[in-house]
Amino acid sequence: MTNKNYDIIIIGGGVVGCSIARELSKYDLKIALLEKEVELAFGVSKSNSGIIHPGTQAKSDSLKGRLCVEGNKLIRKIAKELGIDFQEVGELIVAFSEKDIAKLKAIKAEAQKLGVENMRIVGRRWLKVNEPNLSKDVVAALFIPSAGIISPYRMTYDLSENAAKNGVEIFTNNEVNDIVFKKKNSFEIKTAKRVFKTRYVVNAAGLFADKISGMVGINDFKITPRKGQEFLLDKKRENVVNHIIFPLPTKTSKGVLVIKTSDGNPMVGPTARDVDDKEDLSTTDDGLKEVLSSVKQMVPSINESDIIAYFSGLRPVAGDDFIIRHESSVPGFVNVAGIQSPGLTAAPAIAKMVCSVLQNNGLTLLRKKDFKRYRAQTAHLFKISKAKAKKLIKEHEGYGDIVCRCEMVSRKEIEEAIDRGATTLDGIKFRTRAQAGRCHGGFCTTRILKILSEKLNVPITSVTKRGKGSLIVKGKRA
Repeated sequence: MTNKNYDIIIIGGGVVGCSIARELSKYDLKIALLEKEVELAFGVSKSNSGIIHPGTQAKSDSLKGRLCVEGNKLIRKIAKELGIDFQEVGELIVAFSEKDIAKLKAIKAEAQKLGVENMRIVGRRWLKVNEPNLSKDVVAALFIPSAGIISPYRMTYDLSENAAKNGVEIFTNNEVNDIVFKKKNSFEIKTAKRVFKTRYVVNAAGLFADKISGMVGINDFKITPRKGQEFLLDKKRENVVNHIIFPLPTKTSKGVLVIKTSDGNPMVGPTARDVDDKEDLSTTDDGLKEVLSSVKQMVPSINESDIIAYFSGLRPVAGDDFIIRHESSVPGFVNVAGIQSPGLTAAPAIAKMVCSVLQNNGLTLLRKKDFKRYRAQTAHLFKISKAKAKKLIKEHEGYGDIVCRCEMVSRKEIEEAIDRGATTLDGIKFRTRAQAGRCHGGFCTTRILKILSEKLNVPITSVTKRGKGSLIVKGKRA
């Protein structure tokens, strides 16, 4: 099947691809976004820790550093426009000896070159008041107030919904199998389902950006997956720290962190190990030991019994910096590759840069007069007061029907998530947090399966956890 012609096709439905889609939707263009998974945010973005970095741990002459600082500022505006819960909680980079204070000063000086503001080094007295659970062995820390936290999943979905509202066509479950470069600004993109014709291609395919780039003969970079194991703590430890806690960074990693999250559950991690397998999301005992050993040095009260979930994510490494460029040998093809940390923070700035790259290479950008900038904030019971919850329940009884007790998620919220595009258990979890508590869906999974089945008008036996190969229920009598 051959579709209509597009001006731009974006390959990859993570936070970067969806940021690009939303930014381009401001202009009078025919745009499509292709994602190989059954839902958006099921690739690199699903395992993101949700930190909005201030730009303190990037080289001042790096692209990622500049885009991180710009993105940190842009996200505040985008969060207001799209109703995303952004919280500026600040971060602390801690030092355990007086000699390490010099390293903190060096990090501060480098960040100042990028334009990071209001940083200061704080001592024991400040730390005792503002971060009382921090180890007494910490002698000082670099305090950067502009760091924040956000839900990477909800940010991705909210960006994509706003992009779709502004005309972007989104095709999930459409893995790109081949790209035919016919001539300047003329491409055919082939999936198992159809053929898409377009003038420009933006490759934001995350871990598989090198494979997509290779389809048009650009093979000068390789994506190496860097696996990070992270561990989610029970919500009862929500206030174990008041800031995001960093150790001094290493050459390959920002280190093992204690992370406040926008959903309340703190996280600890990640590890950083380069692997060969782009599907390897396993966790290990060694990873757990490494993370616990590191975080207990900073926050001794954290214990293994606090952990309610283990998971791994893969960062797409392609060298020390981001790759964002128009390929002159294949006019119309733009690579957006190697977007590892701080990719979430930088995503809005990357989107603006991609627009400039496209414009500089022949794409006419005419602003829409009817661009729909705003999106109503999604209601989440776990984030609102009892008074607001009572008001919602009066308006719709579905808010009073609690499906997930651990995370206080109602039937109405799950139904709305399905209306917004969720077709799997993980799609429900990422949008609502149902199944994300200590019981891991032991109470609510069967109910969610039933709601999905009824809303999508499909048998329960066809509902999956995350798409192909992840069936939950088997058998004719199910």
